[in-house]
Order: sequence, then C-alpha cells, then structure tokens
Amino acid sequence: MTLPSHRHPSGRQLARTGVICASLAAGMIGLAYASVPLYNAFCKATGYDGTPRQGPALAASATRSNDSMVVHFDTNVAPGLSWKFAPEANRVEAKLGETKTVFFRVKNTGTVPSTGVATFNVQPDLMGGYFVKIACFCFNEQTLKPGETIDVPVVFYVDPAVRDDSNTAHLSEMTLSYTYFASKNGQPVTAAVANRGASGNKRDF
Repeated sequence: MTLPSHRHPSGRQLARTGVICASLAAGMIGLAYASVPLYNAFCKATGYDGTPRQGPALAASATRSNDSMVVHFDTNVAPGLSWKFAPEANRVEAKLGETKTVFFRVKNTGTVPSTGVATFNVQPDLMGGYFVKIACFCFNEQTLKPGETIDVPVVFYVDPAVRDDSNTAHLSEMTLSYTYFASKNGQPVTAAVANRGASGNKRDF
C-alpha cells in the first residue's frame, strides 16, 4: 500500500499566508486606535458610564416647572498640575429641562506657564443619560501663565425624561465632577483620575 505523501506549502502559499496575517494584525491595531474615539462618541450620545450627553437646548414648553434637580459640583486638580479650580457655587437647583449656566474659576498658582485639560463624570452613573451639556470647557486644552486666572462655563440641562425612567424617577440630586490634569497634545497626561494631593472645591483665589 502506498502511503500519501505530505506536500510542503509552496513559497507562494507561504507568502499569501504572511500577507493575510499581516493584514489581520494591521486591522486589529487600527481597530484598537479607533475604539477609543468610538467609545467616547458612544458614551456622549447615550450617557453610558456616567458620561453626560451632548445636545441642543430644549424648547421652553418642554420644561417641567414643578419639578427640579439639585446639581452638586465637585472640582479636583490631579497631582502634577499647580492649579486651583472651583465652581462659582457648589450646587444649583435646576428645573427639569431648564438651561443653566455655571462658571468655574481656574488659576495657575505655579511659577511657570502650564497646560491642563479637564475630564468629567456624573454620579450616580445612571444620571449620565439625562444630564445634557450644551457647551462645556471640558476637553478644551488651557494654557495659563503664572498667576493667571480664567472663568470657564458649562451650559446644561437635566432631561425631563429622567422622571420616566423607573431607575432614576426617585432621584432629586446628582453630582457633576471635574478633574483638571496636566495636558499634552490635548490629552490628559495620566488616564487615572487621582484625587490624592488634589485640591477639591477650594475657593481661596
């Protein structure tokens, strides 16, 4: 009986396999880079993981004048950035659907120019889908000279649909939290939101 012979792959087959593997690797790397902005866009559109939504203001007829939400503001500066950062008020009461504007004061307390960028989050996480930012200073890189102070606004509303969701209908308070990080090329130098050694809600400008 003649045993079947084992055929070794030809040079052309090996080259084709190499091209396929290289293409798959390149595609996976590209997907990994694309996943970050896609994930951020998804979070902003849905409010997932406590990320505030972005959108236009509501018509006045959509507001619920008999219902409101207390919004607390939490401000922090990550280690490595010599800034002070505080809201003009630690909390506001906003009617559902009502457009509110709150200013935050930022000061460079260091001896050299420095650049920072703010990240944000909403707590409880479920409220991220109902806190809608119309305009915000977050993710806008700021460079401040030594001793320079600026006022930056956030314009927002709380979606009245919060009362139609059984998970959030009972909530009367929420917290919008910001952390300023040292920035490079418009991105936080560190991805971790570290509060150790940070300043929180300090108003001694």
